[in-house]
Amino acid sequence: MGLKGNAAIVGAAQYRPEKYTTAPRMFHLEQVADLAGQALADAGLKASDIDGLVIHGPQFHEAQVFVPAMAAEYLGLSLNFAEVVDLGGCSSVAAVWRAAMAVEMGLCQAVLCVIPARMAPFGPDEDPSWMARAMRFGGHSTAFGAPEAEFDLPYGHMGQNTGYAMIAQRYAAKYGYDPVAMAKIAVDQRTNALANPDASFFGKPLSIEDVLASKMVAEPLRVLEIVMPVAGGAAVIVASKEVAARAKNRGACITGFGEHLSFKSPTYATEMTDTPIGPASERAFAMAGIQRSDIHAAQIYDCYTITVLLTLEDAGFAPKGEGMRWVREHDLTYKGNFPMNTHGGQLSFGQSGTAGGMSQVIEAFHQISGRAGERQLKRCDTVFVSGTGGVMSEQGALILQGA
Repeated sequence: MGLKGNAAIVGAAQYRPEKYTTAPRMFHLEQVADLAGQALADAGLKASDIDGLVIHGPQFHEAQVFVPAMAAEYLGLSLNFAEVVDLGGCSSVAAVWRAAMAVEMGLCQAVLCVIPARMAPFGPDEDPSWMARAMRFGGHSTAFGAPEAEFDLPYGHMGQNTGYAMIAQRYAAKYGYDPVAMAKIAVDQRTNALANPDASFFGKPLSIEDVLASKMVAEPLRVLEIVMPVAGGAAVIVASKEVAARAKNRGACITGFGEHLSFKSPTYATEMTDTPIGPASERAFAMAGIQRSDIHAAQIYDCYTITVLLTLEDAGFAPKGEGMRWVREHDLTYKGNFPMNTHGGQLSFGQSGTAGGMSQVIEAFHQISGRAGERQLKRCDTVFVSGTGGVMSEQGALILQGA
């Protein structure tokens, strides 16, 4: 059971990452329409081709409920399939496989997957300080009755940094820790960003010494091992074989996927160093019927360097507990023997909120369709993509293969 590869990504659009202070403010409905138009133009399709929608509903500015219906009305679309995803940084991967499933089931012929992530204008009665409060607590809920509000936040587990630092400390206690190897992850990805004019850190080289000298934020994680939040937004179009045949680009077929979650806070994880990407990846590879050695590039969600390390291990690319040695022995740049996050990853491209994970999906599509510019791989037919939400709590995997 599973996907047969009869649905493919055929078009994509994303805003260039910008600082929140300089990025234009747009209503989320405006962003959805703009990104949809750009993705359709990229694919060479018409709005009338779209009859499915997957959208990130939480934090949507203009509505808290009935978001797909509002978006469809605004876009002038008549939909046969609509879905809201709420998996944080895993939402992009989740949106793509849900769209592919709907297409293969015959529910629709082309699905717009879209996540707006620029700030909307504040209304006269809206309090702009909500964003500062939300960033203080990260993905944790402060609502009355939430377990985190009672058992995590009062003890200093606030925001994302503390959770990922706890995971890194647990890894260090169990397997050891090599700061140089971890710094190399960030440096290799910066090398890729230097070949991507759209990256936030384009034109800004980075060395291992720079990473090790950067400010310690939450031990052992330093500031250059942590993503820089930016404004942005992204969309892709997932279409049937019939529609893909009319598209301008070589499609990236979705041949395998997996998704797994069992906890919200790492406080409740059975073992923090065994992450949900493990079972998710196993399902994705089994569904696609390929081996790890068949992968030409990996686009791995990288909110922190420790996220990358654990994904490399649990997805089966590096032996468990030996990921740091493995990283030192491999070249992760687009010129290397294991091309990873060839656009720079979110660490050097920039993390546009929940839409950040779509940068990995779009880079995989661009590599498969041969449109990655200077960083284009000589051969790229099969790509592994991961998504991570929360604190390694909601994870998903995709296998994309050239049509």
